[in-house]
Amino acid sequence: MDLPAEEEQPLYSQRPEWADVVPLEQYESVAPLAPIFYTDEYRDATNYFRGIVKSGEMSPRVLELTENIIRQNPGHYSAWQYRYKTLMALKSPLDDELQLMDELAIKHLKTYQVWHHRRLLVQQTRNPGPELEFIANSLQVDTKNYHTWSYRQWILAYFNDDALWSHELDFMESMLESDVRNNSAWHHRFFVVFQSGVRNGDEDRDAVVRRELAFVKERIAIAPNNASAWNYLRGVLDHAKIPYCELQAFVLPYSLPQPPLGTPPEVVDLESPLPSKDSQLPCVVAVEFMADIHEAAGGGDLVKATELWKSLANEHDTMRKRYWEYRIAESMKTK
Repeated sequence: MDLPAEEEQPLYSQRPEWADVVPLEQYESVAPLAPIFYTDEYRDATNYFRGIVKSGEMSPRVLELTENIIRQNPGHYSAWQYRYKTLMALKSPLDDELQLMDELAIKHLKTYQVWHHRRLLVQQTRNPGPELEFIANSLQVDTKNYHTWSYRQWILAYFNDDALWSHELDFMESMLESDVRNNSAWHHRFFVVFQSGVRNGDEDRDAVVRRELAFVKERIAIAPNNASAWNYLRGVLDHAKIPYCELQAFVLPYSLPQPPLGTPPEVVDLESPLPSKDSQLPCVVAVEFMADIHEAAGGGDLVKATELWKSLANEHDTMRKRYWEYRIAESMKTK
């Protein structure tokens, strides 16, 4: 039963229909060092909750009681667990419960228990289709919420239905179109493309790698200082076992100061798009990328890597000065 949160209800101790339940106080020592100052409403509800757990009652009024507690404290995992067991025992209509979860998940996006409960329900209904639309709507409230993205990945992987996967890349593109810096969306794209099996039409993995490299390069050109896209680029290269040096021609312009105006390149390399106009250069992550290329080459290139790390430590990324000094010191050990 969904009771409006703002509607005041009498305490359970004042309700005749609960007179048969013996409430149990929360155990506390005689003089607790850090007592928790519960509201009267919460203390009353949880006292009666402990009473019904002790008796093992599972009834419609237990669903009302657990909803009351959850609305006051959505992280009360015992209330969630007992609510689920009661739903199963009563064979309650789970579609109604999912409607309640639609409200509570949006209201409490960052609460683990809300999403775990929803997962248990969908395992029972075996109807994951509507969930993707619900998740998309939830992401409009908080586009980077870990629980929402994690739940989407679970839906896709657990049911592993081609119909669920079919529009996932389109969804990713729309999310990154809205915010190219959304690290959660980049992470999800990597999960979909490289960590969840081979989808229909993606059997040619070399072609998939080329597609993803082109995709991420275009996004880097739009926002060169977007660390999320550079991390994705590294992820693709590492997954495909492609040496970083193969992208040196693409990365180099991003690691240099802004070129003088009026000197456009004579030949445009479509595979290596240049930074967009008014980009703030040099790009710190590109300088680091170039340093990694020189470090991997070894030999005389270590000098070039060291100079780049020094520029990061002293000019471009002074916040991490100690880290870059550590990299320099470590490289000296390999000489």
